[in-house]
Amino acid sequence: MTTPTSDPSLIRSLTVLPAVRQDVELHTADGLTLVGELARPADAPPAATLVTLHPLPTHGGYMDSHVFRKAAWRLPALADLAVLRFNTRGTSSPRGTSGGAFDGGVAERFDVHAAIEFAEFHDLPNRWLVGWSFGTELVLMHGRDPSIAGAILLSPPLHRATDADLDAWADFGKPLVVLVPELDDYLRPDEARRRFARVPQAEVIGVDGAKHLWVGESAVRRVLDEIVAHVRPDHPVPLPTTWTGPSTTAKDDA
Repeated sequence: MTTPTSDPSLIRSLTVLPAVRQDVELHTADGLTLVGELARPADAPPAATLVTLHPLPTHGGYMDSHVFRKAAWRLPALADLAVLRFNTRGTSSPRGTSGGAFDGGVAERFDVHAAIEFAEFHDLPNRWLVGWSFGTELVLMHGRDPSIAGAILLSPPLHRATDADLDAWADFGKPLVVLVPELDDYLRPDEARRRFARVPQAEVIGVDGAKHLWVGESAVRRVLDEIVAHVRPDHPVPLPTTWTGPSTTAKDDA
């Protein structure tokens, strides 16, 4: 349903703001096709780009995991960001199923590289990796590409990524922003600060009251505000919670 209005309306959980959205395919060096979507600002070139890496597909993670879905629905309009979402190998969503099979983070290195190369080839500017849970492992293990500006980690479990990966990121030198829920199931703020202390440029931000899955509008808004504050430090935050103009309401089918 499209809602044209000249009066401000509340941005709700299923509100979809204007953007140019297109289905895309990524092609990996080992011969797979991955399905995804690119959302760009409707009326201006993007000021920055988010390349998103979703949570663990064997536990329900995919390109439509709710924080990334809402980022794609809101941030092109609210912050002039491009948002690239895709299913890693063997992962399905309403968009489709990516080729290959889940490999526990090993062969997924080809998926990370394909996404970065797609953003670079399409001249998407100021590219930041944004990983969530399993996606943070992919960032730390495989995301050290000189073409990226930095990375943002949401709820890093540090299960697959090792101290060697953290040391390699320290040597890489690019910014690393780490959002850690106070009530996370795997890694909480105090332990995260200890683990990430070996990365001098890492900024660990504990988020009071939040949980691993960032459930609820207040948690989502905090994540999106932090993302924008770091990738576009000149942009005002917190982001608006209302919108004046046309919008649509999504079906909650993801």
